[in-house]
Amino acid sequence: MNATAAAAVPHRAAVDIQQHIVEIVSDSGEGAQRCGQSLGSIAARMGNGVWTTEIIPAEIQPPARSIAGASGNRIRLGSTSVTNGGDETDLVVAFNEQVLLGRVREGELKPGCVILLESMWREHRDAGIRAAYAETYERLVNDGFRVIEIPMERECLKIVSDARKGKNMWALGMLCCIYSLDVALGCEQVAVALKKKSAKVIEANQKLLQAGFAWAEENLDFKYRIPAIKATEPQVVVNGNTALALGVLASGMEICAMYPITPATSVSHYLSDVFERVGGLVHQAEDEIAAAAFTIGASYAGKCAVTVTSGPGYSLKQEAIGLAVMAEIPMVVINVQRGGPSTGQPTKVEQGDLLTVIYGSHGDAPKVVIAPSGIEDCFYSVITARKIAETFNMVVVVLSDSSLATAQTQFPRPQFDEEWQAPPVDQSPVPAGAKPYDWDEFTGLFQRMVPGQPGGMHTITGLAHDRNSRVAYDPATNEEGLRHRSLKLAALQQTLTTPAVFGGPEGDLLLVGWGSTRGAIEEAVTRLQAEGRSVSSLHLTFLQPMPSGIGEILRRFKHVVTIENNWSDRLSDDIINHDNRRYSALAWMLRGRYLVNVDCWSESRGRPIKPVDICNEVRTRLEKMRGTRA
Repeated sequence: MNATAAAAVPHRAAVDIQQHIVEIVSDSGEGAQRCGQSLGSIAARMGNGVWTTEIIPAEIQPPARSIAGASGNRIRLGSTSVTNGGDETDLVVAFNEQVLLGRVREGELKPGCVILLESMWREHRDAGIRAAYAETYERLVNDGFRVIEIPMERECLKIVSDARKGKNMWALGMLCCIYSLDVALGCEQVAVALKKKSAKVIEANQKLLQAGFAWAEENLDFKYRIPAIKATEPQVVVNGNTALALGVLASGMEICAMYPITPATSVSHYLSDVFERVGGLVHQAEDEIAAAAFTIGASYAGKCAVTVTSGPGYSLKQEAIGLAVMAEIPMVVINVQRGGPSTGQPTKVEQGDLLTVIYGSHGDAPKVVIAPSGIEDCFYSVITARKIAETFNMVVVVLSDSSLATAQTQFPRPQFDEEWQAPPVDQSPVPAGAKPYDWDEFTGLFQRMVPGQPGGMHTITGLAHDRNSRVAYDPATNEEGLRHRSLKLAALQQTLTTPAVFGGPEGDLLLVGWGSTRGAIEEAVTRLQAEGRSVSSLHLTFLQPMPSGIGEILRRFKHVVTIENNWSDRLSDDIINHDNRRYSALAWMLRGRYLVNVDCWSESRGRPIKPVDICNEVRTRLEKMRGTRA
């Protein structure tokens, strides 16, 4: 349908739907990501459930009108709480046909998806561009998509001189109309999103939003309304990295040292804006190793500090982390995972660092590993990490990923609790005869001495040492240190609660996940249970140490499969068999620890796992199980 034809179609009343997935894609720098974030914020303020997923090209400045250069946002809107990005897209707004092709080829669009396509390219002065546009348009129509050409450029030029700087807000207004969102709230959101701009710029963008709304009202023949349930308590709408940063503030940590790395950098961006207001400091070090060393030095001074990185940076920090383990200095490390190895896929999701953070070290270096499973969890996991680090004098790794980092959703505004905060640095005199590493024989814990404590002077070393912190190489002393550092993990494990099973306590199949896959797994389980299938799930937050009771849960099910966003070999490959197969990370750990035949299904496609894909895999497995039993 071209723009002229669209204008001739009479307006229709809004149709109620329970959920919808919409994408806005453009060339990098055209504001599609901001458009999507703003749409999510407006919908959340109206009471809709929201989950946004950023579409980020691998290159910083990809070529314009390139298939691999799609930049934008994917927004899932629901009438109730939304916990993941969902399945295929229902509607997409594309600023050119080439960025759209990338999404089509990746299988992200639902059959029959509505495509609102910028029409300016049909009359472009470049004959090659005109031909490419016409060819793509015909192909999309022939493939069954409903393509509606939209004159965004022409409409924006009525208000601003540079349409490239206005299309995103015009598109936002159009989407507000399509989804029956309050245009006044939209104008408020524009002011918030552009708060650092001048009043003139804000006013122009609000006019663009209103113009997009009016154009859609006049020209489009469809409109939706997603009934919303207003929250009974105040909500916040943030992404995972902002939630991590807020967790740093709430925990009472005062030092964050890091070196910029995608997709973790925005944690420090947020802290840089607000940390000084509460006495905090963000230190941008010269490299990842220096950031880790700075963090250890700050923590040694008496109060736990945090460093933030992603997979490649974590690898560089490992020797310094080993120092913190040996010297038993509390330290929080946030690892926002991305695709790897090496530079890998900097802007894509993967859960590839689990084995690295637990086992990837020289020598025996026990660390606590926590994996938040949602945006709200990102906030509280940092508070928990700080408390554990200081209580047990350990390194605690918070293992997030790029799916959580950039996703936005709402959750109840945290009510500040003073117990979250770190206690004052202890400067009371050290009792006579106390030792710097006076390990408890049962738990391995000891009361740490910090600089400035009267009577507490001692030397810190990364070498093997005795209870007096004296360097010692004899076998007994070395094993004494190893034993007590390991006992602390066991002591923490004794305090952990067994995670609850989602669904029935026993059955045919148990799906086990960790980190950002939780929402997709539990939605898939809900769908499968509605079909009458005996499927449940278990999600692990503490991965080192694991709580008690997990082995008993695994053994209550006939089959156990982990669902992970990392690599595992496919048995469908002729060369792969049960003797040489590489399992996904959590499957390796569960098989080794509990001696249960845990299988795995994983994806490493650089995108969040979809509930529909989990459902399809489970249906296939259950049918095979029935065939085997028959």
